[in-house]
Amino acid sequence: MLRKVYLPGVSALLVAAVAAGTAGCTSDGGPDGSATDAKAAGGALPAAQPGRYRTLLEPCGAVDRGILRDMLPGVVTLPEEQQRQALRGTAQVTYDTDRRAACSWKGNSPGGTHQLRVDFERVVSYDPAVSDEARAQEVFARRQAAASVPLTADAGGRTDAPGDAGPSATPAPSGSGPALGTRAGPAAITGPGSGSLPAGSGTGPSGQPGGPAGEPSPSGSAAALQPRVLTGLGDAAFLDDVLDPAGSAAQRRTVSVVFRTSNVIVTLVYAQRPAAPAAVPDSKELQEKTQAMASRLAEQFDD
Repeated sequence: MLRKVYLPGVSALLVAAVAAGTAGCTSDGGPDGSATDAKAAGGALPAAQPGRYRTLLEPCGAVDRGILRDMLPGVVTLPEEQQRQALRGTAQVTYDTDRRAACSWKGNSPGGTHQLRVDFERVVSYDPAVSDEARAQEVFARRQAAASVPLTADAGGRTDAPGDAGPSATPAPSGSGPALGTRAGPAAITGPGSGSLPAGSGTGPSGQPGGPAGEPSPSGSAAALQPRVLTGLGDAAFLDDVLDPAGSAAQRRTVSVVFRTSNVIVTLVYAQRPAAPAAVPDSKELQEKTQAMASRLAEQFDD
């Protein structure tokens, strides 16, 4: 039987040689002979800041009852108990009310039907390198582009859309929907409880809000009532106004105001369909009421 022979001195020499070779492979000597490790020097990137909001308001309780009575005139004609029930609104079912919450109201009167919906969405980024607010800016930009609302408005009231040669023209984000200046059609708002209430998604039949064939509504000029960027509301905001094409049925006008405050996007949709087929809802009145309500909600998020 052969015995293995161990040579302690040889083993020590081999260990030393291997260690020296390993050090030579993993070190990168600089001009001064020092070794550096690029990954170690760089370190891990800090995570992006979380959004300002971690929860949402309860939408059915966020709207003042006085505002609801003004926006839904048919409700005040109901018996007291039915009126209270109508003013409570209908909460939309969502999987997580801290991420998405919505509420809708409807009022019928001899003069027609009014519908209102409020939608709160808290945007969360799952990319550690992108903050919640930055992700919310992307979501807001896509919705603005899909609504065919110009991206910017200068002091003179000129609006820029893709294709403009001006220096302030900004292209729509990739994959954000139809190019600005086109009509996406009266598509319903996606998300919880969208029902049959459409979102404003463009301009009227002739490219202007107002009456048939693009005529101004009685109480405002078409130029002043165009879908547009709003200032002084949240961090960014826009308004859209869509009048259904004329037909045998009464025309429905839908006014939408969408604004962003940090990582929360608020959408208000207010629609009116008159009872008389020839009647056209007043664009100016609907826009003013929707903007006033949006301002009240923005104040609540700031509290």
